[in-house]
Amino acid sequence: MKLKTILLSYLLFTIYQSFAGDDLRIMESSTMRSRILNQDVHFSVCLPSGYYQTAQSYPVVYLLHGLGDDETSWLEYGRISQIADEEVAKGEIHPMIYIMPEGFRTYYVNDYKGTFLYQDMFVNELVPFVDSVFRTIRNKQHRAVMGYSMGGFGALILHLKHPDVFGVAVPLSTSIRTDEQYITEDISGWDEQWGRLFGAPGLRGADRLTDYYKGNNPFYILNQLSQDEISDLHLFLDNGDKEHTLCRSNEELHILMRNKNIHHEYRVRNGGHSFTYWCSALPNALRFIDDEFEEKPYRRDRTISAETKKLNSNQLITSTINNQPYLTVVPVEYDQTNRLYPVIYFAGDFTTSQCQSIAEVVNDQIETAKVCPMILVFLPDNAVDQIKNTIPLLEDKWRIREGFRMRALVGYQSEGLKALDAVINQVQFRMFAILDGFITQDIIMDLLINMNAKSMERTSIFIEAPDKGKFYQGNGNLHMMLRDMNIKHEYRVKEGFGGFEWTLAGLEEVFEFASTSFHK
Repeated sequence: MKLKTILLSYLLFTIYQSFAGDDLRIMESSTMRSRILNQDVHFSVCLPSGYYQTAQSYPVVYLLHGLGDDETSWLEYGRISQIADEEVAKGEIHPMIYIMPEGFRTYYVNDYKGTFLYQDMFVNELVPFVDSVFRTIRNKQHRAVMGYSMGGFGALILHLKHPDVFGVAVPLSTSIRTDEQYITEDISGWDEQWGRLFGAPGLRGADRLTDYYKGNNPFYILNQLSQDEISDLHLFLDNGDKEHTLCRSNEELHILMRNKNIHHEYRVRNGGHSFTYWCSALPNALRFIDDEFEEKPYRRDRTISAETKKLNSNQLITSTINNQPYLTVVPVEYDQTNRLYPVIYFAGDFTTSQCQSIAEVVNDQIETAKVCPMILVFLPDNAVDQIKNTIPLLEDKWRIREGFRMRALVGYQSEGLKALDAVINQVQFRMFAILDGFITQDIIMDLLINMNAKSMERTSIFIEAPDKGKFYQGNGNLHMMLRDMNIKHEYRVKEGFGGFEWTLAGLEEVFEFASTSFHK
């Protein structure tokens, strides 16, 4: 036994010398011999600046690649070294060690036949090997796993099955399927991607839902967790709104976790299945990991705040139409021109002060040429129900361009569903947005089930919802149904509980989306 210990110590010292001898900070395709797999496993490494000048130990983030990629992908395409260095330099995160292992085509699990026990290798060989070669902080509290696509599945399943090893997980664009998606997947897709891992290739329908599949499926695992196990989870999920299959599966995953009161962060941003998207996720994802390592509450997503200028007194005008007050905001230049303008109608329970705050946002964007000059009209209570009759009167009173091409409607909170109903059944708009919508699943299904998808082809749709809001299921189902109907739209899930200040913080993107829609 003593001889074995001496030999192992000598071997590890020799391996460490081979890694550290040249003081390389970024190492591509290093090698570890796996006894479990009976082959070499490659991995890349990114060490913190100054690693060799101190005796400090560091937390570790394991970065998992997607199907078809390898241990070099996070360095080459994910730009992890540049992004991490920049975040450290800004003081946003502490220095960390990044390990990028070769994942083959395993989804980071053991295959059902037991012929390629990748997850066993990862947990029982790779992690101890890294801890022995590099100066790591060797506990779950300082060990995270993050990945994209197949690697997103890996990050999630490793955290769920080995929370004693990985204390935090960040799955990006997680390649996961619902039961229904597994059952209906094309046979070639099933065999190549899932059958070889979770059940015999060639199976069809519900036969694919094997016990082994269920034992390695996050939906089933999450459903069976005890309260103590739930409290041990630390998750940040991020998925692009341009995803196809993953749109539904990731949204259903979020809904399941909300229903089970599993605390997590969930974001849906503009983008799809690409490194452009995953790189843009890194700053906030690394902040989340850093806060978990420091055992602090997440400090919130990073935002750029800008102070807005007050409106000129002649920009905010109240007029009466059909015995109801309509608050209208015109551009600064309005009295100095005879030009016509696009219009955005706002349906929501806003105070005068809140209307002013909204107008100040668009004022700044007009001044900096981020959006085109436009008129805002704030509808009084329940006026959206009769908007078809009101629009001609408003367009006649103000210099609003006629026709749907320069007309937008925004529904806020309880007015969101009424606004959607108006878009579907009353009058056409070039752009429609629901912000923090109080949307229930049953009403959404009733509204959309008989909708003529072709009639919405010329309407640009924007949905923005809070990840911790009460109506997460209704907003998520609206997104999924629009995707199923091939109706183009933008969907955002942002941090928070909703409310006016939450909505105000995201208005710049809404106005930019409207301006772009007007000028298509």
